[in-house]
Amino acid sequence: MKTVRDFEHLRGPILRAVSRSFYLSLRALPRALRDPLSLAYLLARATDTIADTAGVPAKVRTDALRSLVDAIQGTAETAEAVRDSFAPLQSNAAERALIDALPAALAWLNSLEERDRSEVRAVLQKINRGQMLDLERFSGAEMQALPTATDLDEYTYLVAGCVGKFWTRLCFAHVKDFSDRPEAEMRELGVQYGQGLQLINILRDLGADLRDGRCYLPASELHSLGLTPEEILRNPKRAESILRPWLEKAERGLASGIDYACAIRPRRIRFATALPALIGARTLSLVREAGPEVFERKIKVSRTEVRKIISSTALTLASRRSLRKAYRK
Repeated sequence: MKTVRDFEHLRGPILRAVSRSFYLSLRALPRALRDPLSLAYLLARATDTIADTAGVPAKVRTDALRSLVDAIQGTAETAEAVRDSFAPLQSNAAERALIDALPAALAWLNSLEERDRSEVRAVLQKINRGQMLDLERFSGAEMQALPTATDLDEYTYLVAGCVGKFWTRLCFAHVKDFSDRPEAEMRELGVQYGQGLQLINILRDLGADLRDGRCYLPASELHSLGLTPEEILRNPKRAESILRPWLEKAERGLASGIDYACAIRPRRIRFATALPALIGARTLSLVREAGPEVFERKIKVSRTEVRKIISSTALTLASRRSLRKAYRK
């Protein structure tokens, strides 16, 4: 029988290598929360890696993703074939180590308490659906855009908004006196928070995604300006009016995240929950400052800035007042 020690390489070096900022939140959590949340992140990152493996035909990636999804959901016994096929294809050493460790990750999943295992599988089912939709939409040779704003909202819910709900359910299950607010209200705030964080990821990566043939800005909004995805790269300024409302929506999601964090009673969990919002707020500020240049360069908060955010939040013991002040700043 597997023990907690058998999965230390997943909890430690592998998780740290594939998650720069989220790892900082996870390590502040008590073990009862840290394990299912860490494992869910690793499995989601693994399925995302399979879906995004460069140089592999979309059909092959789709079939491999389905096989891994079946293994996660317990309808297939192993993911060794996916590991053997895809680990050597990873140019990133951390992602290669993660794919190599898939059998151990699935063993860890099977070792969780039944309630936590069911929660992890349920959230992965939604995340994997979003990843499948991405593969289907962007598998052609021509550049594609999401059709409508509704499609973008659905995507951000499937790959991130549902994580806010998952986080909330686990916290209420494992943490006594978790929140000042009722669970239903916290779940809704968590969904908005997750969607806001995912929107920021999309907005900061717009240029790279366009060069890879993916456009997350809705085609209906582009068409209203007489734009195609290809034309954005040639004339980025024309897309500024489309960016603005999505930046505002991302900001509202972060504000929900701060409301969510400030409703949490245990300070360590409040600290862990607020960190992504504070880092996200800085990222959003950089995206705004970049303007049309967001299509030309990668937007990223430096490690130095991340350390400053962490240290200043820790010094104030993540007090509710200091969190709101730091967010507004």
